[in-house]
Amino acid sequence: MQLHDVWFVLIAVLWIGYFFLEGFDFGIGILTKPLARDTAERRVLINTIGPVWDGNEVWLLTAGGATFAAFPDWYATLFSGFYIPLLVILVCLIVRGVAFEYRAKRPEPRWQRNWEEAIFWTSLIPAFLWGVVFADIVRGVDIDAHKNYVGGFWDLLNPYALLGGLVTLSLFTFHGAVFAALKTVGGIRERARTAALRAGVVTAVLALVFLVWTQGHSGNGRSLAALVVAVLALAGALVANQLGREGWAFVLSGATVVAAVAMLFLALFPNVMPSTLNDGWSLTVTNAASSPYTLKLMTVVAAVFTPLVLLYQGWTYWVFRKRIGVQHIPAGH
Repeated sequence: MQLHDVWFVLIAVLWIGYFFLEGFDFGIGILTKPLARDTAERRVLINTIGPVWDGNEVWLLTAGGATFAAFPDWYATLFSGFYIPLLVILVCLIVRGVAFEYRAKRPEPRWQRNWEEAIFWTSLIPAFLWGVVFADIVRGVDIDAHKNYVGGFWDLLNPYALLGGLVTLSLFTFHGAVFAALKTVGGIRERARTAALRAGVVTAVLALVFLVWTQGHSGNGRSLAALVVAVLALAGALVANQLGREGWAFVLSGATVVAAVAMLFLALFPNVMPSTLNDGWSLTVTNAASSPYTLKLMTVVAAVFTPLVLLYQGWTYWVFRKRIGVQHIPAGH
């Protein structure tokens, strides 16, 4: 395995980690509207991710930075061709972060409701658009001989990509509901388990169609194995949720996210952005990679700093591991 193959794997791991963590993060944001019955319960849901949401987004920054450094042609084509959806995602993430911080700055109900509305929509929209983006990457887009995207915005909104968006939206909502059941007590915990069942059933139907479609379009033996793992993990998560085993349900819903995203990267390799115009114009791990010296230097830096980041983030989750409920919200808050 050469260094460009190693960095493809590392970037895949970064995206998998991001979707595993930000998946339940987005799910909690989406559930603040249908699951919480009052302001106190919305505060409980927001507090379950309050200490960790910004740390989860570090994975996105690292994945984007690693793509820029290891595969500059991939980065350039992706961020220019997918400019509009990625810009919308970026704006949503900025507004979402501001909403988390500013919601409790003033006591007026209208002020808090507006920021809660922002949290809902800026969680739902990226959850959908990330599925659209990655579905288009795997399916392939109009790339010419100069590695430029020559399609239009509406070309990105094809049936396969829209289905991919619905899959990530439902999967992240399910993942978030399982996390809410794991992290809360009382009535909100029970309603979270019910929401997880409903979202899980929808996810199972949509994901099965999407993953089988992906396998038929560009799959291989490795992606088929990941598909099987994703299906079994999702089924296991639904069973564990019904049995009230929230810990196992969360592990298995996370495994579903990991296996599903891994399948996309396994189906994509050795391409990084296939061209629908000419197979010879596709971006691959070879023709889109940086120089061997750059990749070698990046490998040394990653080997030193990645364990430190993982240890710090793991410690953060350990410190804030306990369940919370409305009784933990101070009066007047």
